[in-house]
Amino acid sequence: MNFEPKILGFLCNWCSYAGADLAGVSRIQYPPNLRVIRVMCSGRVDPEFIFEGFKVGCDGIIIMGCHPGDCHYLEGNYEAEMKYEMIAQFLKFIDFDKRVRLEWVSASEGNRFAEVVTEFTEHIKNLGPSPLRAELLEDDILEKLEAIEMAAGSYRMRALVGRERKLIEQKNVYGEQLSKEKFEEIFSNAIRDEYVRNRILLSLKNDPKSVKDIAKQLKADPSEILDHILILKQRAQVAMGSIIENTPFYVNVTEG
Repeated sequence: MNFEPKILGFLCNWCSYAGADLAGVSRIQYPPNLRVIRVMCSGRVDPEFIFEGFKVGCDGIIIMGCHPGDCHYLEGNYEAEMKYEMIAQFLKFIDFDKRVRLEWVSASEGNRFAEVVTEFTEHIKNLGPSPLRAELLEDDILEKLEAIEMAAGSYRMRALVGRERKLIEQKNVYGEQLSKEKFEEIFSNAIRDEYVRNRILLSLKNDPKSVKDIAKQLKADPSEILDHILILKQRAQVAMGSIIENTPFYVNVTEG
C-alpha cells in the first residue's frame, strides 16, 4: 500500500508562513501532505496542540518559526524551542519523538521551506503510519498519551519551561546559579516523575489499587510507585481509600 502521511504544520505568521507563501508564488514543488495552521508566533504553540494533533490521527507534526534572533516578538522562538524539547522528551515514552520537529524558516526562504517539508514528509513515510490511527490502535497508547498531556500541562513543567533562562543565567537570592547541565538533569527528572505520577492517577481513575497493583500495571518498581503515591497524597490528588488484609488501597480524589 502506498502510504501518504497526514502532516500538520504550525507556521509562524511573520516568517515561516510567509516562506510558505513565497514557495507557492514561486511555483516551488513540495509534497501536498502538509496541512497548515497559521499562528502569530511559534512560541504560541502549546504542547496540548501537538498531543491533540496525534490523537486525531496525524502521522507527523512540524513547527516552524523565525530564526533565533529574528523573532517578531523578540523571544517567542526561544520559548518554542523550550516547549519543543519538553514535548520531544515526553513523546519518547511512546516512541513518537521522531514524529515531531522544530525548524526555522524565514520569509525569504521559500526554497528552504520546500526542502524542509519534502525531507520531513519522506522521514514520516519511512516511519510509517501513526500507531494512533484507528485501524492500527495499540492497547494502552492512548492512556499513555493522556498521561503525557496531563504531565506537560502541570504547573511544575510549565514553571520549568518558563523559568529556564532565568534559572541558568541569573543567581538566586542566595547567590547560587544553576549550570545548564544541572538544569537539564532536573528537567529530565521532572518529565519522568510527572509522567509516572499522571499514569498513576489514570490507573486509579476507575477503581482503587494497591501499590503492588499499580507497579504491576506500569511495570515499575513498587518502591518507586510508593514514593510517587506519597507525593500525590501531599498534593491532595490521591488518598487512602481502604485497607484490605493490611494492604492499603489508594483512590484518585481529583475525579468528581
